[in-house]
Amino acid sequence: MEQNLLARKAWAGAVFLLIALWIMLFLPAWSLGFWQAWIYWALFSVSVILITRYFLRTDPELIKSRLPAGPGAERERSQKIIQTCMTVAFILLMLLPGIDHRSGWSEVPVYAVIAADIIAGIGFSVVFLTFRENRFTSAIIEVGRDQTVVSTGPYAIVRHPMYAGASLLILATPFALGSFLAIIPALLIIAGVIVRLIEEEKFLAVHLPGYREYCRKTRFRLVPFVW
Repeated sequence: MEQNLLARKAWAGAVFLLIALWIMLFLPAWSLGFWQAWIYWALFSVSVILITRYFLRTDPELIKSRLPAGPGAERERSQKIIQTCMTVAFILLMLLPGIDHRSGWSEVPVYAVIAADIIAGIGFSVVFLTFRENRFTSAIIEVGRDQTVVSTGPYAIVRHPMYAGASLLILATPFALGSFLAIIPALLIIAGVIVRLIEEEKFLAVHLPGYREYCRKTRFRLVPFVW
């Protein structure tokens, strides 16, 4: 019964997200001819559905830990503020391309749109691999019971592979949706990610045994060989 309830909550959340995303993409455009949005929404939808289905079958506890999300789920005031700002920026990231499309402000070449969709797909793949490697990848900053440091898979390359994958997705989104204007909220989201992961590292260094040693071993936080 509990498993069925978890599945219903997970699928309800996924469906709500995808419907909301569709509305944010197409309502400002006031057109169903926004082909860049169709490709992006299809990619986003397939990725969310496959990831949800996979982990409901293989690791429902991961799904359970990720259901409480957003500013309201965070415990620290600073994280509530960061999450609120990032949520607003994400909404703008989804709304602006439709306005841009209707107004004809940007002209992103088709090859750049396709390349951006491929990068977005890679971003989703990195997130999936991170979830598969670390079942304690919660949607909020916390340390779970019996949690240990994970240093294998994508965690051997950067300390925050989930944020790395999400950052690829976010940075690719303006180009995938054919909007140079949307680069502004995308960069604001990346700034939020950087501030969030720095605070998360401070928290984990105190509350997760072995994390300081892991940081010394895996030097790069987000971008391999850069930072």
